[in-house]
Order: sequence, then C-alpha cells, then structure tokens
Amino acid sequence: METTALYRTELLQVAEAVAREKSIERDEVLDAMEQAISKAGRAKYGHERDIRAEIDRKTGEVRLRRYTEVVEEVENELTQTTLKDARVRQADIEIGEFFFDELPPIDLGRIAAQTAKQVIVQKVRDAERARQFREYKDRVGEVINGVVKRNEFGNVTVDLGKAEAIMRRDETLPRENFRNGDRVRAYIYDVREEPRGPQIFVSRSHPQFMAKLFSQEVPEIYDGVIEIKAVARDPGSRAKISVLSEDASIDPVGACVGLRGSRVQAIVTELQGEKIDIIPWSPDVATFVVNALAPAEVSKVVLDEDSKRIEVVVPDDQLSLAIGRRGQNVRLASILTGWDIDIMTDEEESRRRQEEIKQRSQNFMDALDVDDVISHLLVAEGFESVEQVGYVPVDELAAIEGFDEDIAEELRNRARTYLEAHEKELEESRQSLGVQDDLMSVEGLSSEQVVHLGEQGIKTLDDLADLAGDELVEMLGEELALSEDKANEIIMAARAHWFADEDAAAAGSDESEASE
Repeated sequence: METTALYRTELLQVAEAVAREKSIERDEVLDAMEQAISKAGRAKYGHERDIRAEIDRKTGEVRLRRYTEVVEEVENELTQTTLKDARVRQADIEIGEFFFDELPPIDLGRIAAQTAKQVIVQKVRDAERARQFREYKDRVGEVINGVVKRNEFGNVTVDLGKAEAIMRRDETLPRENFRNGDRVRAYIYDVREEPRGPQIFVSRSHPQFMAKLFSQEVPEIYDGVIEIKAVARDPGSRAKISVLSEDASIDPVGACVGLRGSRVQAIVTELQGEKIDIIPWSPDVATFVVNALAPAEVSKVVLDEDSKRIEVVVPDDQLSLAIGRRGQNVRLASILTGWDIDIMTDEEESRRRQEEIKQRSQNFMDALDVDDVISHLLVAEGFESVEQVGYVPVDELAAIEGFDEDIAEELRNRARTYLEAHEKELEESRQSLGVQDDLMSVEGLSSEQVVHLGEQGIKTLDDLADLAGDELVEMLGEELALSEDKANEIIMAARAHWFADEDAAAAGSDESEASE
C-alpha cells in the first residue's frame, strides 16, 4: 500500500519537474502520461479496444478503464454494443453514451515502459513546440539576442534560451562568419508552424533590422518624436534611411547621428561597417528624391506621376557619384523613395531637349503646313501637340509675340482639319482591321491606341479583358505609353461586361425559381 502511494506521489512529482524544465503546463505532461498508459493498456488487453487511462490530478491515482459505446447498429463488437444490452448494465443509458469496466493496474514491462516513455517524450515535445509558437508568433518584428548553436554551410541555428531560431545564409551579412558560442543579435521576421515544429526565422540583412537598431540607439525614435519613414539596404555595404521629426525644434538627422557620430557608429559597428546615409524625409517627392541621392548634387528634376518615374539632371562631374558604384546609390534611392529614377547629365539633358524641340517643330511643320519660325514659336510657348493648338482659345494663340487673331484662327483651323483627317484615317484602319466598335467605348484608350492594339490581334472587348496590365503596357510601347495603374483600370473597365452578364444570369435564375 505504501509502495502504491509512493508511486502515485512520484508520478505527480515527475510531471511537475518535467513541466518546470520544459516551461509547459503540468496538465499537458499528465495528459501525455495518460496517453502513454492507455497505449500500454491497449498492448495488453487488445489494440482494437477503447482503453483509457486517467490520472487523478490531486492524488496521482491511475485508473484504467475499457469503454464501450452504445449504438443503434454494432459495427465493432470490441468497442460498441446495442442499447438493449447496455441497459442490462445501466438502465438510464442512451445511444451515443459510454459505459466502462474498471481494469486492474498494469505492470509496465520493459517494452511497454519504453513505448510509454516514447509517447511521453513526443507529447511533451509537441507541447513544448506549441508553447514556443504561442510565445514567438506575437514577437515578429522584435530584435532578439541569442547564441550560435550550429553553423551548417552558412545556415545558422541560434539558441534563444527557450527556443531555437534559424538564420539562413542569405539573411546574414556578407563576409560574416559565425562560430559556435558566438553571441548574435537578429530580427525576427517570420514565425511559422510546420510539421517539424514551429520555425522562427531571423535576419541580420532585413531592412527593419537596421530600423530597430536605430530605435534602440536613438531615444527620440523610441519615444516617437522622430519617425523612420523608409529604409533601403544593400546589406553589409551601404544603406539609406529617411527620418522625420514631429517636433520642428529637433533635427532628425542630427539626433540619429549623435554627438560626434556616436549613435550611428554603434549601428555601423553592429552591421559590420555598413555605410549609412541618413536622409531627411519630405512630403514633396522632388525634394525627397534630391535628398535621397545625397551626397550627389542635383541640378533639376522632372516628375512623371502617371508612371511614377522621375528624371534627375546632375552636373557632369556628379554623374558617377549620383549613380554610385555598380548603380548602388541610385538603386537605394529608388527603393527608399518608391520612384523609378533616371539620371542624366546636363549635357545629355540639353541634347535630348534639343532633339525634342526639333521633333516637335517638325511635327507642327508637317501637320499645320507652316514654316520653321512659326513652329519654333509654338514649341517655345510650350505647345507639345497638334491637339493643343486645335482646341486652345484663340486669344491665347494670338497673345504669342508675332501672332494676331487671324493667324491664330488660321492655325486652329489647320490643326482641326489635320486632326479630323487623321481621325478618319484611324477609323478606316480600325474597320479594315476588324476591330469591334465596343472597343472604342473603353474609357482611357485613344483611337491610335485602339488601332495599334488591333494590329496586334486585340480586336474585341474580350481580347482586351484577357490581357494583364503589364501585357497592355508592353503592347502599346513607348510612343503610346500607359502607366501600369492606368492599364489595369482600362482592363477592369473592359471586364465590366463579364460581371454584368453574370448578374443578369443570376437575376434570371432567381426569377425562374420564383415563378416555379
């Protein structure tokens, strides 16, 4: 009797010890023990039987029972019985309920004990993994400290104390080599539940790792007085970070640099000497791009908001600095700002401008049948297309030096005559290509674009609707260019009739069902 009581006490003590060691609940350990004893019981009394073990949470007493389910029709005689037979034993039992028979405690043999141990170990491991996932799934975005446990072909396993994290080779910094026992600081960017257990992924090359380091080193960022707006990194080489101060009296760049560079230098050291450009953020895109290209000086910028591109003109001696080694400076500036950046020198820009002026002048000379003096005057006044000349108010044209109302009226008439003839040519081309009329009704597409698409086999609304945005942009090319956002809008407009047809079909079906 004393031995049995001692066994029960030891059972609870073992459960408590394992729970403390693995940082899991005692009940989870006891559940694992119950499953292990149940498995051993089935090995003794029959694997087909429903054998369940229960451990009293207060006394540690183990009860082993064989359960039988009450069913209407017996499919398995070892685990089921009919209601008639069950009521012989228990008068008030119902279908779906269970009755049980007490079984004598089992003496675990060597094989059964080993099996039970394996079950307990597995269940405790599962419980430990579940705890790890619960603990770390809400810690994505944190910087953690750990110790290198293994380094296998550059993939580093980091011991976090209560869990292990994985840092893949591409998430480490170039030329960074870890040895077992090295302390490491990294950023948790993902926690996933996988068949082999929860996987915690950490990184030292992630842009947000640098942002978190700044938050730790700069109290103003931690307190929210300074906000990090964007980060772009070429890990281990160079990075750019844009900052904004909510307090006009605080210089965000100066605060991040620190006294004699102390704050930023601590981060540079942590990142293996990665050079960091700290950029003041600006709501004005042009200003922000100019700041992002530092230390290069910028002469002029030209924005194209539709395609989210910006042309940046720099002095000849600043070109290599603006582009950076292997394009690094302009690439990071583009990532930081979210704009595509094209860089050219003053000389290249001047040459291109001259070419554009020459081309526009020639277009006006051909379309309006005027000499180069008038065409140059139109270009100089900012006119870019025949459409602008054809539909501008007469008084604006007449205000050009050397023009009067008669010349202005004549130019407008010639422009409109040219546009009507051009439109007629496009309409004839459209019809000869077999492009359907409904394609002309799609908002956002010009007649020239419709004809150009017809030449490439896009002749119906469904043909256009089947395209992806990038395909439409590619088809139209540079001369008839569209931004990808605009292209997606046009394609969605072309698909509108699909949804209208589906709604009409659904409405017809509802009416048919109602009439029946």
